[in-house]
Amino acid sequence: MPQLGFGVSEARDAEASVTEALARGYRSIDTAAVYGNEEGVGRAIAASGIPREDLFVTTKVWNGHQGCDHALDCAAASLERLGLDHVDLYLVHWPTDAFAECVQTWSGLEQLHSDGRARAIGVSNFRAGHLQRILVLGGTVPAVNQIELHPHLQQHEMRALHAAHGIRTEAWSPLGRGAVLQEEALRRIAERLDATPAQVVLRWHLQQGHIVIPKSDTPQRIAENRAAADLELTDDDVAAIAALHVAGEAGRIGPVPTDPGV
Repeated sequence: MPQLGFGVSEARDAEASVTEALARGYRSIDTAAVYGNEEGVGRAIAASGIPREDLFVTTKVWNGHQGCDHALDCAAASLERLGLDHVDLYLVHWPTDAFAECVQTWSGLEQLHSDGRARAIGVSNFRAGHLQRILVLGGTVPAVNQIELHPHLQQHEMRALHAAHGIRTEAWSPLGRGAVLQEEALRRIAERLDATPAQVVLRWHLQQGHIVIPKSDTPQRIAENRAAADLELTDDDVAAIAALHVAGEAGRIGPVPTDPGV
């Protein structure tokens, strides 16, 4: 999985955005059934002429389709909309309160993995207790947990838990919906590197080992985000960004997943 990918949540025109992203060199595209734009993503992929084996496509099952049979049906519909016979990563988009439903959904994803319709499976927005529900089953360990992660919400505990179990950390809203970009520390680093604050944050993610999926509808921003891979932060830069973490949940901008506890 490429470490730097392209997200299409709330994209104004997913087909146009993905077409631009692929032209700029992105090869990992992240969508979801609930985004309502899988068809546009599929059209962009088909028109690109890029060999399927060179692309990494992620989509997700939403809560309304949790449970084994429903998850399988949701996956089949997503593949049809994408025009693909498999995805590279299929995620449970959001945890549910019902333990049995969670287990059934994961069983469905394991079937998708087994029959080749998903090369890898994982979760999104899972907290420690949610992950334990999966881990105690003794079956497939999630390849990825996609969580809200940015300088204001650095998710230290979740990152440590992922590392302990071989789960990759993927950041959604890696720029904190722009809220972090006004930080003076980022502005100073960006000025020194002749870069933008957004590029500095994305480079911080990459140097931390996070998978990151910035989104944009603007060709210039799509190109700028991709160029973040060419930067290099010093240890002092990384320390300055680490200091931007906001304690507790105050730095979170998205909804808080309810943690059922371990």
